[in-house]
Amino acid sequence: MDNLEQNIRQLVEEVIKSMNLPSTSINKEKKLGVFSNLNMAVEASDIAFKEFTKISLETRKKIIANIRKTSSEYNEILSKMAHEETGLGRWEDKIIKNTLGIDKTPGVEDIVPETYTDDNGLTLIERAPFGVIGSITPSTNSTITIISNAIGMVAAGNAVVFNPHPSAKKVSASIISLLNTAIIEAGGPVNLVTCIDEPTIESAKELMAHKKIAIMVVTGGPAVVKTAMNSGKKVIGAGPGNPPVVVDETANIPKAAKDIVDGASFDNNVICICEKEVIVVESVADRLKEEMKKHGAFELTGDQIKKITELVICDPGGPGHEGAAEKTYVGKNADFIAKAIGLNVPSTTRLLICEVDRNHPLVWTEQLMPVMPIVRVKDVDTAIDLAVDCEHGFRHTAMMHSLNIEKLTKMAKAMNCSIFIKNGPSYAGLGKGGAGFASFTIASPTGEGVTRARTFSRERRCTLVDYLRII
Repeated sequence: MDNLEQNIRQLVEEVIKSMNLPSTSINKEKKLGVFSNLNMAVEASDIAFKEFTKISLETRKKIIANIRKTSSEYNEILSKMAHEETGLGRWEDKIIKNTLGIDKTPGVEDIVPETYTDDNGLTLIERAPFGVIGSITPSTNSTITIISNAIGMVAAGNAVVFNPHPSAKKVSASIISLLNTAIIEAGGPVNLVTCIDEPTIESAKELMAHKKIAIMVVTGGPAVVKTAMNSGKKVIGAGPGNPPVVVDETANIPKAAKDIVDGASFDNNVICICEKEVIVVESVADRLKEEMKKHGAFELTGDQIKKITELVICDPGGPGHEGAAEKTYVGKNADFIAKAIGLNVPSTTRLLICEVDRNHPLVWTEQLMPVMPIVRVKDVDTAIDLAVDCEHGFRHTAMMHSLNIEKLTKMAKAMNCSIFIKNGPSYAGLGKGGAGFASFTIASPTGEGVTRARTFSRERRCTLVDYLRII
């Protein structure tokens, strides 16, 4: 960690020296944009925002391009830092996850003006920035949430103050320094993105209440989203999910099995969209499990299921009640979790699977770890009904593997989720192997869905009466 941080710090110091930045712009450790006091961070970003409003759109495009370039160059370093600091996921998968967000988060091109003309003249609708945005980010997707949010928010013309999860504070501060470096190099102001070096729950509440914060963007659990929504500010909230995947008898079973293992085990399941439980029609259930084993799944049976449940669930969930996962095992490798119940599995094991009944707590709990319950049901309609129930109405993400258009349509309507993936792994819904753009703030509670630059802008209408209508 020290060598990695030193590498980043050296780059920042070179930029500071070349840009002749005043000492008031940086802290004593020369981490651009990182402050010991939240109010100082907000005030610095407020000054930067006012400077940013004077900068041309072309310069803004160069800033976004340089953010992408710099983030890509340090992708592996940041991925390893995040893994070492948080202990979550797989750093190799984080590189892939970061690349997806860096390359496919929409930039300035997403801020598109609209025009209307009729006999009364012309109306122009433009997207304007909110100002200084307050952003709370999680430990699970610590690097890419900051990078992706920064791309979208800055592309929309905003400044942003981050309150990272405390368990990811070091890598988050390093990212903020890098982002500032990229912004300054491309002609932008210092402190356009900021954070504090010791984020806490209290600093998050202070951020929500600060008078110079225009809106809040919160990526986290239900408690922090609820707190933000009571702040009196506009909130874009990305809350929890418990994404089910349904497999019916018409599905391409070998492909479905691979897709489920790939999606559910990606970064050890810490992404909120990852498959959390499988509901499969009984006529293909055994075949699905056998195919999953070919792609890195290991099946737990008998007493092993009881032991793994007691290990990873601290608050048993059930119908109508979401349980809670044991944080010790969140984001850990499958073989590490298996060893904790006295079971040695190959280190290549990506996912632990276990067949359980529909009332089992694993089905009703967002585990955020590579432990996958499988429920067999009599038919696809029963599967869809159960999927709706165990998703808890979060309207976050759901998957279905089927070649029956009628049933695919039925489940899509019944789930009513922000993301619904047909015949693919969960991450296809964020543009990896699927069409569309990426983002790691998926605002289901507040309805914006997969956020983008235009999400972080406000609509502004300008009407010119009786002129410029030339037809």
